[in-house]
Amino acid sequence: MNSKAILLVLAGFIPCLAHAQDSTNVKKVPQIGGTIRAKYEYQTSEGEGRFEVRNARINVTGGISSAVSYKAEIDLCDEGAIKMLDAYARIKPFRNFQFTIGQMRVPFTIDAHRSPHQQYFANRSFIAKQVGNIRDVGAAVGYAIEGTVPVLLQAGLFNGSGLTNQKNYWTSSVNYSAKAQISLLRPLTMTLSVQKIKPDSISVMMYDAGLSLRLGDFFAEAEYLYKRYACNAFHPVHSVDAFINYDIFIGKSLVKKISPLVRYDYMSDHSDGNRYLNGSADAAGTLIINDYQRSRVTAGVTISLSKPFLSDIRINYEKYFYRDGAVPKTSEKDKIVIEFMTHF
Repeated sequence: MNSKAILLVLAGFIPCLAHAQDSTNVKKVPQIGGTIRAKYEYQTSEGEGRFEVRNARINVTGGISSAVSYKAEIDLCDEGAIKMLDAYARIKPFRNFQFTIGQMRVPFTIDAHRSPHQQYFANRSFIAKQVGNIRDVGAAVGYAIEGTVPVLLQAGLFNGSGLTNQKNYWTSSVNYSAKAQISLLRPLTMTLSVQKIKPDSISVMMYDAGLSLRLGDFFAEAEYLYKRYACNAFHPVHSVDAFINYDIFIGKSLVKKISPLVRYDYMSDHSDGNRYLNGSADAAGTLIINDYQRSRVTAGVTISLSKPFLSDIRINYEKYFYRDGAVPKTSEKDKIVIEFMTHF
């Protein structure tokens, strides 16, 4: 796009933005929120347990006007490390359209896009944790199509630098992601998404499809992700996440709701897309198996002490099934998990 074309685009965009901002000159008060997740895990096969603070997130959100908003979120204890997660500005120049620039969760998958307080289980699915978990720096647009079949479209371009490698990162190519959420029927939603990443020297394409069904107090979801590596650098990865949840509302007692739930998830041998040599990241190496093929059945109950996803006690049992020859990671074994989550 040449300079004249850019000026024409800006000339058409700025009046829309100015009109939206004129609707209010009052700055909205910033809202402070956060999520604390603390848990106890006991590995039944090892006879060992641990306490852990999984998340201690703090965020600030607000609006400068009806057209401009922002969000900044930091996790003070993301598996023991401090991480800046979200840091973006958002512009809504007209109805149903938004533009976001900064650091954010990319528009891809269903389960990986859930914040910790929105998760149904104490531990994330393989799709959300290992296979499709991407947060990056870039720009994204969103557009909502209203009508008989509502559709939410999202797409973005991203560095591929991740969260901590921005200052001296320059690239001749960009990663991209696109997602469509389609409300086929009132209780049924279909989500389709695609993403291209390049963690190292090899491009990786990911395709994801999922269905969510809500009938009264019953909720079910199934999601499939296919991951393909360029130049046959690693065999394709398949991953599945499917679960059901049923809400039983108690009333005005301390416990507002009890929700029994069960999940099945699966992942074939998986590479994170980076090259390794002798166990360390090295450009002279090759892609390796970072996560061995396994499936898992998780069953449990969620006890809601307030409105759903605001103050929950999650009690889960996870049963793992590894392929022959697989080497389980230290924390990826049969376990009982008791987690307390509060969101404010």
